[in-house]
Amino acid sequence: MNSLPTAPQIPTCSQPGGGWGMSVEMAWARVRRTLLRAFRPGYVRRMRELRLGTCDRHDRAVIDARDLKYIRPGCEFSFPPGTQPHPCQPFLGFARFGLCELLVITLLYLCCAGGLITAALLVHWAFWIALVVLTVVYLEVPYFFRDPERVSPTEPNILVSPADGVITHVEEVDEIEFPGKTLRISMFLSIFNVHVNRMPATVKVKQIRYFPGAFLDARDSNSAIRNEQLWIDTEDAATGTPVRAKQISGKVARRIVCWIKAGDEIQRGERFGMIKLGSRADILVPVDKIQEVCVKVGDVVRAGTSLLLRLGTPQ
Repeated sequence: MNSLPTAPQIPTCSQPGGGWGMSVEMAWARVRRTLLRAFRPGYVRRMRELRLGTCDRHDRAVIDARDLKYIRPGCEFSFPPGTQPHPCQPFLGFARFGLCELLVITLLYLCCAGGLITAALLVHWAFWIALVVLTVVYLEVPYFFRDPERVSPTEPNILVSPADGVITHVEEVDEIEFPGKTLRISMFLSIFNVHVNRMPATVKVKQIRYFPGAFLDARDSNSAIRNEQLWIDTEDAATGTPVRAKQISGKVARRIVCWIKAGDEIQRGERFGMIKLGSRADILVPVDKIQEVCVKVGDVVRAGTSLLLRLGTPQ
């Protein structure tokens, strides 16, 4: 790759591509803040006392940590750990960034299922078949947004997979802003995989850039260049090795989510975002910083647990 995919943007929200789910949640957040100010002024005052940092842009838009869910990358406010549920932590086993979609689709399913049951009882038994098909399709939605707990390996100087999926590329490439040859390891995520992304190593985040783009099939070799994507440039805390993680949209996936921002220190295996509905993830590391590559094309990997490579200067 000799140039950037498109003109880069510095993300100011956790879902830079927008989307109806984000719009619904932002609208509900405005209603919730209005209700809290009207009926729970004591809570509002207490949260303001706990709030850390200054951010004139979001002064009235942030009452508690829940308000940071989508705006954190462009907001300087924070709250002490444990004060509020972290937006990246799962809720009843589901990814918080998928709760709106899950709720809305569930309500639509219940309405349609109710109509089909009525039709099956009053019109024709064949509507039971339609109900079964609809139910099977619907069950993929909660399955997609699941967010299981993972325990990452503690071995030093390793990189683990940032995503669940199948390895599609293990190859040397010319990567922009990387000196010399770079190893790229790519993973394809189907709609049946967990889509929550986890950091491959304990790192300091140096830069995050969002690139609007196309929505080719994530298995297409051109998707790494043409598709909508988000780049996270980091530095491995132990070895100082530059590590670039890419979230790349797919033909179905249209929503990249990344909660973190430049300056954050992220632990290996910690959640940093997700890609909604089928996608691709890449890890790029300078070849001369790699001791051993531990995966090959066709391998199945799991985010936060599967070993991709060992860092270190080859002997």
